[in-house]
Amino acid sequence: MSFGIYQASVPVFVNALTNMRAWLDKAAAEKPEAELVEARLAPDMRPLTFQYQSASDSAKFAVARLTGVEAPSMPDTEASFAELRERCDKTIAFVKSVDPSAFADSAGRTVELKFPNGMGYRLDGQSYLTGFALPNFFFHVTTAYAILRASGVSLGKPDFLQHLGQPNIQPGS
Repeated sequence: MSFGIYQASVPVFVNALTNMRAWLDKAAAEKPEAELVEARLAPDMRPLTFQYQSASDSAKFAVARLTGVEAPSMPDTEASFAELRERCDKTIAFVKSVDPSAFADSAGRTVELKFPNGMGYRLDGQSYLTGFALPNFFFHVTTAYAILRASGVSLGKPDFLQHLGQPNIQPGS
């Protein structure tokens, strides 16, 4: 199987969103939810809920833009861990639902990003994915992780990379 836009996007989004979902379980076991949902790294940064919503949006809109399908509407109203888990689940279900064959010509597809101020970017699909979508997605994933860590949740690198599971090379093998 060749490596393409599908392999560089859907599994990456699914793995990170699945990990993020699990962080909420760990956070809930260690800290009061009310203390964390509005937590932020700096006063001028957006809170934890926004980071989850933005990671979700980054993933679903990337898949939609790359394949020409409509992304599901998800109003940014989540205010609890249960709602954030559900948002992760819905996003994972959507990105997994798009047939891999829909990505066949996506590297060359023109993607236009327009911001509320009227400015934006016009990129080919490959440049969009590697230069905008994935960096933007991981900005919000990493910020969510950092907010939880800074709030005292005992997350570590294994939690960030938990999709890898246990090491498959053992000493002496």
